[in-house]
Amino acid sequence: MSQQIRRNPQHHAIDSPFCDTAVSRRAAIQAAFAAAGAAVLFGLPRLAGAEPQASQETTDKLNNAQAQLEDAQEQLDEISSQFEDLSRQLDDTLGQIETLQGQIDTTQANIDQIEQDISDTQDDIDLKQAQLDRKQEVLATRVTSSYKTGKTGILSLLLSSDSFDELVSKLHYVDKINASDQEAIEEIHAIQDALEQQKALLEQQKEELEQQMAELEQQMAELEQLKSQQTQQLDDMKSKKDEVQQLLDSLSQDVKDLIAQRDAEILAAAQAEEEARRAAEEAARQGATSIPGDGQSAIAAGTAQQRVVDSAYSTPSPGAGLCAGWVSMVFANAGFGSVPGNADDQYANWCTSSSKSNLKVGMIIAVPSHPHTSAGRIYGHVGVYVGDNTVRDNVGYIRSIDVDQWISYYGPTSTPRWGWANGINLEG
Repeated sequence: MSQQIRRNPQHHAIDSPFCDTAVSRRAAIQAAFAAAGAAVLFGLPRLAGAEPQASQETTDKLNNAQAQLEDAQEQLDEISSQFEDLSRQLDDTLGQIETLQGQIDTTQANIDQIEQDISDTQDDIDLKQAQLDRKQEVLATRVTSSYKTGKTGILSLLLSSDSFDELVSKLHYVDKINASDQEAIEEIHAIQDALEQQKALLEQQKEELEQQMAELEQQMAELEQLKSQQTQQLDDMKSKKDEVQQLLDSLSQDVKDLIAQRDAEILAAAQAEEEARRAAEEAARQGATSIPGDGQSAIAAGTAQQRVVDSAYSTPSPGAGLCAGWVSMVFANAGFGSVPGNADDQYANWCTSSSKSNLKVGMIIAVPSHPHTSAGRIYGHVGVYVGDNTVRDNVGYIRSIDVDQWISYYGPTSTPRWGWANGINLEG
């Protein structure tokens, strides 16, 4: 079996890939009989030195246990397949949420700019109104003066002129004054027209602003709907995991013993894990899954981030299959409290970005599912980003792996994402 059966909320994928189906379980059990010699199999005695062949009773029990195991594995494979489908749906939903959030941010920036334009336009309107008031005041004063002196002014010009030429010159001067008054009137009208155009432009900007606000509200409604869908998908995934746990709990003790034996062999195979690491490097070189860019460098990390990094280098492995358990211990040892849940829970709760520009020192990096092991298909995998494009994670021992290799190896099913564990921004 590629998954250790235990009732443990911190249980996760065993990260070393190995073949579940290359050798049938029936053949494996028969091989165990041949190697046992004078051993006890399923509690039944065998004579030392006898031909390693099981009694009919033992064979019947073994066949029955094998049938139960194969039936349970078929059901587990079916549930794992459903988990993969749900993980892909969740990945798609998170991608849509990420895109919509970007659109909302852009729309809000446009709204802020339009509001600034409206404020600037209002300042221009106030300035032009002040100019209009001054022109109106000058014109009113001049018209009042002309009205009061109009009749006597012409007579005064006639009486005060010594010659006809002088009279013509004075009348020409009066005409210039009248022309100046007319220009003042036209200028006032021009200012009034410009003011009306400014008002019309302001109203148009207000209308555009209201339209953008309506679009923003619609986008927010769609975002809330996506969040609701995501929540429902997470509930479905929890229900499926309960089915898996109930299935594992219902297995007979004989099957559990066989699985425990298989797991013990797997946990002892450190070389197999090394092969998995090399396979991950090879997969990265082949470019199976890639996200461009670089994460934050270690030198740029703040004090809180460095505490997590130090903890990631000092916290030992709690055992194979406990990647999320190790992550929880890292944050607890760093003084930020434990991080609850499995790798897929931590992915769904805290990992929101797939952009390398947002990958910060001290963030967790996770996938909700990966195809390399049966347990990995259900529980996913999680580690801690420690800077300089390096991830620390628990794969039965604590290793450092290049983030691009990590993404390439664990990313075929769902997009790897990262975020602040428990929502605690360590940069703040």
